[in-house]
Amino acid sequence: MKRRQFIKGSAILGMTITNTSLLVANSGMYHEKTNRKVYRILSSDKVNVGTLPVMRAFAGNHLDHVSPYVLFDEFGPVNLEAGTDPLRVDAHPHAGVTPTTYFLEGTGHHKDSMNYDFQIGKGDFMMFSSGRGAIHMEESGQKLYDDGGFYHGFQIWLNTPSQYKFAAPATSVHREQHMDMIETKKYSIKVVLGELEEAKSKIELLSPAFYYHVKMKDDARLDIPTNPNHNAFIYLINGSLELEGGRKLLPNQVCLYQRGDNLINIYSEKKAEFLVLGGQPLNEQVYSYGPFVMNNEEQIKQCMRNYQMGLMGNPDVVNQ
Repeated sequence: MKRRQFIKGSAILGMTITNTSLLVANSGMYHEKTNRKVYRILSSDKVNVGTLPVMRAFAGNHLDHVSPYVLFDEFGPVNLEAGTDPLRVDAHPHAGVTPTTYFLEGTGHHKDSMNYDFQIGKGDFMMFSSGRGAIHMEESGQKLYDDGGFYHGFQIWLNTPSQYKFAAPATSVHREQHMDMIETKKYSIKVVLGELEEAKSKIELLSPAFYYHVKMKDDARLDIPTNPNHNAFIYLINGSLELEGGRKLLPNQVCLYQRGDNLINIYSEKKAEFLVLGGQPLNEQVYSYGPFVMNNEEQIKQCMRNYQMGLMGNPDVVNQ
């Protein structure tokens, strides 16, 4: 059976323990001696993945400052009318990487070559641990088809450490009870991955990483402690933020931080919503070809052979 070609434009060419307290003050920015320095602010690009419009913050670049993550897409927000065709990315393979999907609004439908077929929705977090290779299909979910509404969330890829590149693939869905929350009068932080102060996610990882969903109210200041040897970056969903050095972050921009210090200083004059991610850099060579993320060229060739031979599954079956 002839295998489908790779979908063009669909892909790229552990936990942090801290002891420093979070701080809030009714004033603008001030700076600690241990605050992280901004390395660069990037603006996202508009791209299409299948029929889905996304904002792409990075894809295989800036690895020195984003590893263990390798790709960052925000999908939507798109307002779908009831009964309209789903936004869809047809069946395609992955290997050596873990695409994660997190929903802010709406529902999604995931189906893969490991016989997982389920609906995911607001607040859910899915991990498609592709390992040696598997195929999946993604589209907006049944509830959106029935009732309409907004479709909005993130697909962000975690690179797989070299020793697990050819592990058996697996898919897992985590509901909000697997995550933890920090709530104050000035901000809330959902700890999707990793830990922060006493809040800790129950989701297990192959290497240390963190993923926080933060909402800040008017005139709020927040210091987020991180391991100074780990990478960290911020993606702004809405609002605006003042960062180290008086820099301003706007929606659909990502701020990459230098390593060497531990506190990320943030101030919001008006309410804002954003993600803070990072973790221990893998410090491994990265070779990628479309949806395959490996450590050398021979591994990429092996993935291509496995896919063409049908060892990752049948895309025609997954698309049904």
